[in-house]
Amino acid sequence: MESEPLLSVRELRIAFDGVEAVRGLSFDVRPREVLAIVGESGAGKSLTARALLGMLPRGATTSGTVLPDLSAHRGRRISLVPQDALSALSPVHPVGDQLVAAVRSVAGVSRKEARARAVAALDRVGIPDAARRARAYPHEYSGGMRQRAVIAMATINEPDVVVADEPTTALDEERRDQVLRLLAEQREAVGAALVLVTHDMDVVRGHADRVLVMYAGRLAELGAADEVLARPRAPYTAGLLASLPQNA
Repeated sequence: MESEPLLSVRELRIAFDGVEAVRGLSFDVRPREVLAIVGESGAGKSLTARALLGMLPRGATTSGTVLPDLSAHRGRRISLVPQDALSALSPVHPVGDQLVAAVRSVAGVSRKEARARAVAALDRVGIPDAARRARAYPHEYSGGMRQRAVIAMATINEPDVVVADEPTTALDEERRDQVLRLLAEQREAVGAALVLVTHDMDVVRGHADRVLVMYAGRLAELGAADEVLARPRAPYTAGLLASLPQNA
């Protein structure tokens, strides 16, 4: 028997100046699952993810439902791992202070307790010498360490849902797999579901439980990842799979 979904999206439509970018999309996010939302640039996948977070761009008009509405609990029940780790961190505050602020924004704990949680979160994502590194600024971190810090930020309050928007764009295969493994470890550690937005169908293999394929703002295919990879029903999905290097 399937558990109740964490999120239910029904007939979601997102438009700009009357032009629909997302067209009647319906799907669920289940507890502790990894749901990959896949599609080419402009398919509407990032807009869909940001609708879950209540972070749509100015000028967007919407209809349909996202239930429950977790946008008022962003940072606590739902959180974001953005594509650009550097822009997600304030350049003028130490990384540890930013994690402390994230904790204290949702939990009534002392600064000392929040600092301990911040250091523990950095240690959990593999930041060496976490207590010292917590006092450093983002520009003093390597690119890989910044990405780890952003994942720590997204998971420190043990949310129900983590949304990762193209977290592996422009990474080589080794770095991509490292980031995906880290996301999987942290999702498992806090018991969250992960909504993984990507244009790369290869990311789905071995990393997702289910996959939602989008094309031109619509749902092209939705199913168990293994089944979609082995027996795609939609011609568009088959085309995405055929374009992978091992299938070219």
